[in-house]
Amino acid sequence: MSETFVDFQRVFLAYGNSDEFAVEDISLQTRQGEFIAIVGPSGCGKSTFMKLATGLKPPTRGRVSIGGEPVTGPLKFVGMAFQAPTLLPWRTTLDNVLLPLEIVEPYRSNFKRERARYEERALKLLRTVGLDGYAHKYPWQLSGGMQQRASICRALIHEPKMLLLDEPFGALDAFTREELWCVLRDLWAERRFNVILVTHDLREAAFLADTIYVMSKRPGRIVARRENPLPQPRELDITYTEPFTALVHELREHIGRVRSS
Repeated sequence: MSETFVDFQRVFLAYGNSDEFAVEDISLQTRQGEFIAIVGPSGCGKSTFMKLATGLKPPTRGRVSIGGEPVTGPLKFVGMAFQAPTLLPWRTTLDNVLLPLEIVEPYRSNFKRERARYEERALKLLRTVGLDGYAHKYPWQLSGGMQQRASICRALIHEPKMLLLDEPFGALDAFTREELWCVLRDLWAERRFNVILVTHDLREAAFLADTIYVMSKRPGRIVARRENPLPQPRELDITYTEPFTALVHELREHIGRVRSS
């Protein structure tokens, strides 16, 4: 994991004609296959960072490169999952997972011809996240945690090089959230795609990420970078240990200083 994959160089972003920046002077590099988490207070620009990383917003100043290429528009090799699963209620779980392959090239052009192969890929993903037997259920027949598992499968079906997660487990209960941490951990360990996780949950960041960044209040800046000292792979038992608690407290102190500044 030595090659740089995500590269932000002195990035600023202002919306519209405003002179006020949402994020400013963001410099950040991630290694190939690295899992990073971004934490910070509400409104600090975490979601704006995601838009910059996916090419949905061009920077006002600075440069964003992904995989060695400058980002000049929306990227096709990115998967995304959000706090709300946003599954289409009239489609089955399987058809929801297959949706990106129906609309994203080069899959779209041969979707009908390759549908059987794509369905097998989707079913394998569903088995991996514990949804074996739910492929033909509709979203209203699934629990919130099941819907989010399906959402993650949908984000990964086109085998993206990078997965962006915006508070993906924030609406779930604590037990379901921890189950999905382990699901995501195992998927990442198997495939080693790059992950950018935006979260308010410091325990989540400490459990999942290789490197954790803390952002300031708006305009968002990176005020701290912490490499995770906890060895991989991590089991949930580690969340009850002193080193894990110390890391979470350290991150909380950074957040506290941001809020009081």
